[in-house]
Amino acid sequence: MTFNFDSRAFSRTFRESLAAYTFDVGGIFAGLVFYLMVISKLDFFHTPWIVAVYPTILSAKDMIGGLLSGRLSTALHVGIIYPKFFGNTRAFYILFNAVVFINLETCLAMGSVSLVFGSLFWGMLVAHFSELLTVVIATMALGLVISFLTMFIAFTSFKKGLDPDIVVYPVISTVANIIITVCYVVVLYLFFLTDLLGKYAVAVIAGSFATLACYIFIRNRHEEDFVKTVREFSFTLILVAFIVNVTGTFLHMVSKVILTGRSEVYSVYPALISLVGAVGSVVGSTATTRFTLGFLKPSLSSIRGHLSHVFGAWASSLVMFTVLSAISIFINNVFSRLLIFTATMLIANVIAISLIVLISYATAVATFHKGLDPDNFIIPLESSLAGSVTSIALLIALILCG
Repeated sequence: MTFNFDSRAFSRTFRESLAAYTFDVGGIFAGLVFYLMVISKLDFFHTPWIVAVYPTILSAKDMIGGLLSGRLSTALHVGIIYPKFFGNTRAFYILFNAVVFINLETCLAMGSVSLVFGSLFWGMLVAHFSELLTVVIATMALGLVISFLTMFIAFTSFKKGLDPDIVVYPVISTVANIIITVCYVVVLYLFFLTDLLGKYAVAVIAGSFATLACYIFIRNRHEEDFVKTVREFSFTLILVAFIVNVTGTFLHMVSKVILTGRSEVYSVYPALISLVGAVGSVVGSTATTRFTLGFLKPSLSSIRGHLSHVFGAWASSLVMFTVLSAISIFINNVFSRLLIFTATMLIANVIAISLIVLISYATAVATFHKGLDPDNFIIPLESSLAGSVTSIALLIALILCG
């Protein structure tokens, strides 16, 4: 295939993705919320899994939001779901039911893997497992509002003539980072810093959500689309659970260094993860839609015909990495580090985006050839890998920049 650069596709992808990426500025708020929670001496460190499980919660949110946004974007394009909440197709309601159950499934899988990692690397006792699981399920239950926001953004962007493949996930990823971080902080506060009533409230939220999810599973267990979505999502869940716990272990090991020496790094950390995941989602989702519509051959070599979209998404991410570094420097009042930190961010961008683009496109091609629904795999997988990829890229960049 001869590479033919489409300047209009590049321009549109750059403009729409840049507009969507601007929401990542709000991602700094998520980092600050968690940062201030840790350093405000609220006695959270007496439970060692609290910091390490934070990337797990972010990634769980990304996986589920990615699956929903990817499925909605493709379904809106091909017309099997309408851009409205009420009077929609059966496919829409089955998809939403699947997302609710997947929330619980993700909590159980990631919680179980966290028990193994926690016992080995975090200093967590087996007795902590019930606390961890209750807190994570309650957090994800409160975070279910993110799914409604995802649908709203998908429907609105589609009706406005924007491409939901480009707009939805980058926007919702950042908003969801803020929401899920606030939910996590609230649940932790209720569970650890209030009286027994707070613990009971968290337990009731977790138990009610688990009951609802089980009811949905029983009611939909014979629905082919429901079972297919849950089954295909489950294929990647254990792998993803392992990946995000590696990320959590990394964050746990370096948290003291970052918190005391480089607060601007920690403040921007969730925003960077969202941005890297957003680039992967744009590349993967636009490729999936073009595969489905027959505009692009599902092969690795065909990425040459998709480079206009790749470069458009990448160029806008370079702009946002620069903006985020400047904002973080300003917020943390360390202006002497502006140039070196910006250079660090740009090096991290080149490393992280290169990896995430290859991962997203390869996943799209592989799942398409296997006859699976790529939207059940691409964004969940690449968004969960975004944490590890970003952490590795950031570490390399920090070393290179001294």
